[in-house]
Amino acid sequence: MIIAIDAGNSRIKWGVHDGSRWLHTGAQATAAVDSLGEVAAQWPANARVVVCNVAGPAVAERISRLLGVRHADVSFLHATAEACGVRSSYETPGHLGADRWAALIGARGVVDGACLVVCAGTATTVDRLDAAGLFSGGLILPGFDLMRAALAHNTAQLPLAEGIFCRQPRNTLDAIFSGCLQAQLGAIERTFQEIAGERGARCLLTGGAARRLAAHLKIPCELMDNLILDGLLRFAASPGN
Repeated sequence: MIIAIDAGNSRIKWGVHDGSRWLHTGAQATAAVDSLGEVAAQWPANARVVVCNVAGPAVAERISRLLGVRHADVSFLHATAEACGVRSSYETPGHLGADRWAALIGARGVVDGACLVVCAGTATTVDRLDAAGLFSGGLILPGFDLMRAALAHNTAQLPLAEGIFCRQPRNTLDAIFSGCLQAQLGAIERTFQEIAGERGARCLLTGGAARRLAAHLKIPCELMDNLILDGLLRFAASPGN
């Protein structure tokens, strides 16, 4: 039994896997990390726990304390130069976010060709993985909601827009909504063009804003709700880990 936990800036997501399938998955606000102990009390006490955390050291410490009561085997994933068939070309491999590394490992488990790995959460990351398993770099940009919030918080007259997407917006709410969404789509589609000519190239999307992006992308794409958890599971199940 393996329990995978993805601690992000906004949400903590978890899954309980029995070796064949996800038995349970769930999520909660990262700000409510203390309630994770109540959830963990229902997990098998002998399960291995693997965590990726980008929410800071205080959250990591709290998770360790909460889970240490029942789970002796709790480990945190950190990016390395190579793991599970993925090699990193990052200048300093350990500086890559653990969530990005887990998503790349998860992607390698389902795709044997070139792909773009997009995690659309508080931030949006767009990472390129080639057919040989080389992570050749990627982008980090503010996520869709963070873009909207930045305009609302840092301008005098622009609201937190709840508009609709359109090609030629004719009001302020739609202009903000569409502009922020187009920025996300443009970053993804421009990066995808670098691999578009490779056989079977596709884009894998995960994260809270993934469905919103997928609805408008004009490239081959697939939603992967549990991609980071899948990567954690694959890492935990690999020999030597």
